Amino acid sequence: MHRPHGSTLRKGRYDESNRIYLLTTVTEDRRPIFHELAIARSCIQGLRYQDEAGRTATLAFVLMPDHLHWLAELKSGTLAEVMRSMKSYTARQINRQQGTVGDVWQHGYHDHALRSDEDVCSVARYVVANPVRAGLVKSAWNYPHWDAVWVE
Repeated sequence: MHRPHGSTLRKGRYDESNRIYLLTTVTEDRRPIFHELAIARSCIQGLRYQDEAGRTATLAFVLMPDHLHWLAELKSGTLAEVMRSMKSYTARQINRQQGTVGDVWQHGYHDHALRSDEDVCSVARYVVANPVRAGLVKSAWNYPHWDAVWVE
């Protein structure tokens, strides 16, 4: 069976600063490593690190057991640089916590640039409702690994 190469997902695409993207990436072999609170928090810190570095402005995210949905505005650099940095940062932290080495994330990611006619709040609601649709919880409020800028 042929596994698609992650870099081909972005063929013919370009990045725009100040554009909002929905980014999705999965763990290596879809391992459900984010059931562990400390591991999940390390990944969330990796998203915050991108914001603090001025690369992104996170609007919403949900960290599922084996993948991440991240709604963010690209502030500087390219999506490839942001994703490489986030994956590298989180992999180092997670490997350190688990006493392991090796890949945490599969290569590549999926991105969707929001169009001007797409409602950002609706997309954010869709993102944070993922655990409900997956049957993990009855309400997003009961799921610990999500956030949105509209929630205080």
